Formats: sequence, structure tokens, C-alpha cells
Amino acid sequence: MSKRDQDRELSRRALVKWSLAAGAALGLGRGRIAEVLERTAGSGVAQAAGDLPTKRSVHIRAVTGGLAWFQLLWPHNDIADAAATNATFPYHRPGQHQRVAGTDRPLTIGPDTPFAALPARRQITAYMAGENETHETQPDSITQSLGGKSMFAIAAALQAQAPAVVPVIAVGDSKLGSAPGAPAAAVVPTGDDIVGLFNSAASRAGGLLATGAHADLYRAQFATLAALNRAAERPTTKVPYATARSAAGFLGTNLAARLQITAADLAAYGIDGTTRADIAALGRALIVTAKAFAMNLTSSVIVPGPRDDPHPAFANLPATTAVAGSLKRVLDGFMNHLAGLTDDPTGRPLSEELVLTIDGDTPKTPLSRQNWLDDTPANSNWMFVLGGGMLRTGWFGGVTRTGAVTGFDPATGQERSYQGDAQAEAACTAVAYAIARGDTRRVQDFSRVDISGLVAP
Repeated sequence: MSKRDQDRELSRRALVKWSLAAGAALGLGRGRIAEVLERTAGSGVAQAAGDLPTKRSVHIRAVTGGLAWFQLLWPHNDIADAAATNATFPYHRPGQHQRVAGTDRPLTIGPDTPFAALPARRQITAYMAGENETHETQPDSITQSLGGKSMFAIAAALQAQAPAVVPVIAVGDSKLGSAPGAPAAAVVPTGDDIVGLFNSAASRAGGLLATGAHADLYRAQFATLAALNRAAERPTTKVPYATARSAAGFLGTNLAARLQITAADLAAYGIDGTTRADIAALGRALIVTAKAFAMNLTSSVIVPGPRDDPHPAFANLPATTAVAGSLKRVLDGFMNHLAGLTDDPTGRPLSEELVLTIDGDTPKTPLSRQNWLDDTPANSNWMFVLGGGMLRTGWFGGVTRTGAVTGFDPATGQERSYQGDAQAEAACTAVAYAIARGDTRRVQDFSRVDISGLVAP
């Protein structure tokens, strides 16, 4: 591709991003934006705005021992069985667990398990993968197993085909990592700060009116704005936008207002004065994320989960049960929020367009609740994935009550010896496959691992 063509492609992407921001501020869906762009900038640009070739993703990083809390939400199958008659095992709801009917591999849930109402084909997949990285704030044995390329950056690179105002957001100390074709992450201190980020991003997008590289795209930007205003059919559409700066200010104000967290949002996510601060922060980030997804403003968010190193968790069982319950309410609130929002390009609920990953440094031992030690059998680790209907569900590998550890063969899905590195590569490949909606060709840009046994038929 010549430099002239490269510049034109960048300008076209900029026009699409700006148009999506403008349409979001004016309350237009992606399909309506594409219709306007077809008239003002041509069918190629309209198709780029209307297509959504990938799923959106959220990546929860539960470090410094925080991953252990999720072991209570999706316990190892045999550990939950053993805990029903032996109180030494670290499961807080002994005897209250059950198997999910219809998952591809066995999956155990309990009263505090999120997403329990989802059909079997959309339940959690748990991959034994990587290694225990106790007290590491940026664990990478799973997420950077594909030749040092980051799973998060691979996701963002795949999602780059679907233009977004801010392609990927990293909250707190979360890091994107690197992969070919990945955009830079926008970094914000907390989930609440995502609102201000989009305010600023919309302004920058509006500024493109003054810096388009090609005259035809420059004209198309102004024509698109006028057409979007007519399509919106509201009083504000009569306001003249004489300069790009005034347009940007309008967009920023509207986007910020629509992303704000309300009391109703907090109630829907079960967040109140009793919710632990780090779980409330996760919930607030997910509230804004759901709204940003609905407005086509971002494709991926990396966010901190619990990170409190819960060694004494089982010394206070009521408090531990409360933490697990809070996590359930927040995650179910997010899923319910997305279920009530329609993905404009596909016409499906946004809950069906999500890939969610949960990883961390150590899940702590599943063999004893005494001081809930960091060591795991065979130095194992695991990652939870909500595959959006693209992946086989249930536990792939696992730990038994005797401490035996199994992995899985990604080509068949059957159990095999635990090989943390190889199974981490397969797990990350499966995440990429789910995000790419099963486009194996695109996944092969990053991994050639055969995951035939992990993907949904």
C-alpha cells in the first residue's frame, strides 16, 4: 500500500470514528449512522461503520490473590463434592452446589455463582493454564503465552476492524501489552474516569473536521454532521455548527451525560454502602462499560478485580459469603444491563456480544481453607472465560480432592497431563477465536494452536 493510500485509509478510519461519536451524542444507532455515511461519504465508509466483525471484551484482572474469590464462584467439581462432607476444603457453600446440565465439560455452580441463568452453551469455561505467580501484580504466564504477545492486545488488534472512538481502555494499573496491529490503550485511574475520557475523546474526534488529510473526506465530515443532525429529529439539530471546535464541545457534553452512573444503575448492580470498595469499583467500571458498548464508543476494557489476598477468608465465613454474593450481584448486574441493550449492527442483545475473561496471579490452594495458602498443586493456575457462545463450556482440566492436577488436549478437549505453558497458549487462542467470532484465519495471525476441541460446534 502506498503512503497516499495509507494516509487515505487512516483518514477514512478517522471519519468513521468521528461519525460514531457524533451519532452516539445524537442518539443514533450504528445502522442509521451507516445510512448517513453511505449518502455523504460512500458505501465503503458506510460498510466500515456498520460492520461489527468481532465481539466486545472485558478483561478482569484479579491479582495479589484476588483470583481466589472466583474459585468460590466456580469451584473445581471434585472439590465442591468433597466440601459437602469435609469442611477443610475451601468452599463456602458446602452441600449447596450442583452441576450445570448440558455443558460440554462438567461445571459446578452454587448460590453465589453469576450467570447461572444463562443457557449451558453460554456458561463459563474454566481453563487450567499457566503457572502460579503469587503476589505478582502483572501476571503473564497465561496472558502473554503466545510468543510474548498479550492476550489483551491481541483482542484489541482483532477488534480494530470495528472502528471505535477509544478502541481499548485500561483502568488503574491494568496494562494492554503488545501485539501486531494493536492500538494504544487509553488509561484512566478508575472506572468513573471513563466518563471524562470519552468527553475528551469526542472532542478530539470533532477536531478531525479541521485536520482531514483529503479534501473529499474533509467535505464528507461536514456533510455527515449535517445529515446526522437532520436524522436525529430533535431541537438540537437546528444548532449551526460553524466550527469543528463547537461541534466537539457539543459532543463531549452529550457523551458525558449519557455515561454517568446513576442511583438506579448502582441498585441494579447491587452496590450500596455495604459493598466492599474494590468490588464497588469493579461494578462502577462495568456500568460505564455497558453504556459505552451500547454507544459503540469502545470495544474492550481491562479492569482490576478484587486484590485483597484473602488468606483469612475462612476465619469469618459470613464475611466471605458476603464478598462472594457481592461479586455475583455485580457480574449479574452487568450481564442483565447488557441484556437490556441492543447491539445495533447485529440486532441481538449486547449480552450475546461479550467475551469476558478473569485471570490472576494465584487462585490459592483448593485443598485447604486453613490460612488459605497461595501454593497450588503442581504450581497450577487457571482462567475463567465467558465465550459468548463460541466456546465449549465447563472445566477443561482441574484439581481433585487428592491434589491430582489435569490439563487438557486443545485438539480434542479431553483431559491430559497438566502442561501449563501449552494449555495457556490454547486458552489465549480460544479467547481470540471467540472475539473474532470464529474467524480462524484472523486468529492464525497470532496463533496456530489447534483448538478444535475447545470451540463450540
